[in-house]
Amino acid sequence: MISFVVRRFLLLIPVFILISVISFGIIYISPGDTAKNALMSPAGGADEKAVEEFRIKHGLDKPIHIQYIIWVSKVIRGDLGYSYMTSEGVSDAIFRTFKATLQLAVVSMLISLLIAIPAGIISALKHGTIIDDIFRLFALLGVSMPNFWQAYVMIIFFALYLKVLPSSGYGGGDITHIILPAVTLGTGYAAVTMRLMRASMLDVLQQDYIRAARAKGLPEHIVIVRHALKNSLIPVVTVAGLNFGYLLNGSVIVETIFAWPGIGNLIVSSILTKDFPMIQGCILFIAVIFVLINFAVDISYAYLNPRIRYETKN
Repeated sequence: MISFVVRRFLLLIPVFILISVISFGIIYISPGDTAKNALMSPAGGADEKAVEEFRIKHGLDKPIHIQYIIWVSKVIRGDLGYSYMTSEGVSDAIFRTFKATLQLAVVSMLISLLIAIPAGIISALKHGTIIDDIFRLFALLGVSMPNFWQAYVMIIFFALYLKVLPSSGYGGGDITHIILPAVTLGTGYAAVTMRLMRASMLDVLQQDYIRAARAKGLPEHIVIVRHALKNSLIPVVTVAGLNFGYLLNGSVIVETIFAWPGIGNLIVSSILTKDFPMIQGCILFIAVIFVLINFAVDISYAYLNPRIRYETKN
C-alpha cells in the first residue's frame, strides 16, 4: 500500500508541472498588455514611462522562459508574488480568504453527507414504497433548485421574516453567520449525493455476496452495515471528493450573495481588476487542491474495496 501511495504521488509531478505552465500562461493569453492593464488610469490611458518601469520592476521585460523559471522558483518557496492592485502578498490573500472558505466548505459537506447518506440508504431499503418516492421527490427538488434562488428564499424567511439568523456577513466565523450559506450549499450537494447513494446501494444489494450473507442467517443490520454499505460508498466517495474540491475553491454565487469573504470573492475581484498575479495564484491553488483531493479519493478506494487493483501485473 505504501509503495502504491509513493508511486501514485510521483505521477502527480507532471500534473503539477502542467498546472504551473497553465497558471503562468494566463498573463500571455489574456487580452492587452499586462503592464498597461495594471497601470491603466480611470480615463483609459497609461504613462509609457511608468509602464516601462513597471515591466522592469516585475521582470516582464525578460524572455518568457526566464520569467517562468523565476516564477516557479518563487512558487516552490511559497512565494506567489504580490498583488498589482493592493501590494498584498498573493499567498497571504489566498490563505486569508481560504480560511473562511474552508469553514464554509467543511460545514456544507457535513450537512450534505449527514442528509444524503442516511436518506440514500433508507430510500434504497424502502425501494418502491411511498418513503422512497418522498426521498426521490426531495432529491429532484434539490437538484432542480438554483443556489441563488434558494439563498434568497432562505434570507427572506430566516433573516427577514423570522429574524433568527443574520442575512449576510462573516461575523468572525460565528456559527449563526455560517448556517444559511452552508445549508444552501449543503442541501444542493446532498440531493445529487443522495441519488447516487440510493442507486449504488440498490446495485450492491443485488450482488451474490449479499444474498449469501442473508442465506447464512446474518441479521439484516449486519448485512447492510458490514457488507453493503462499505462497497456502496465507493462512487459516493468519488462524488463527495469532487464536491468538496468545488466547495474549497469557493462557491462564487453563494459567497457573493451572503457577503462571505472567501476565495470565490477574491477570484471575482481579481478578474474584474485584472490583477494577474492574484489570478495566477488562485488558479494554481485551486488546481493543486483538486489534484490532491482526487489523490486522497484514489487512496481511499483501497480501504473501501480491497478488490480494486491499482497496478497491472505482467
